[in-house]
Amino acid sequence: MTQPLGPGGRADAAYLLDSAGPAAPPRDNGELVFTAPWESQAFGVALALHDAGCIDWEDFRQSLIREIGDWEAAHPSGDGWNYYERWLRSLERLVSGQGLVTADDLRARLDLLAARPGGHDHRHDEEA
Repeated sequence: MTQPLGPGGRADAAYLLDSAGPAAPPRDNGELVFTAPWESQAFGVALALHDAGCIDWEDFRQSLIREIGDWEAAHPSGDGWNYYERWLRSLERLVSGQGLVTADDLRARLDLLAARPGGHDHRHDEEA
């Protein structure tokens, strides 16, 4: 089955994303909701990897459903839930499992990002 294409010949995100069920991203009045810049960046990376043919969307979706289920089983109260943490963990597992990056690459990047002071998700040459 061919997936519908959106602007620029890329896969239409509305077609790829579940609107309900465990893999459905958070929405407010139908619009995707991101509470921090890294969430939208993680979202964009997954779509870009799919558009580039690096990951299969259904593989990612199934990985995300498993990741959410594992988290829910380990946290029955639901305290500390963040959809995009599960999204990112699922994406990390998928790309490392496919050999696109190694676990050492991911750890090195995580350490580098963790060492940055808060609030540095922006460029300094941009006007506010």
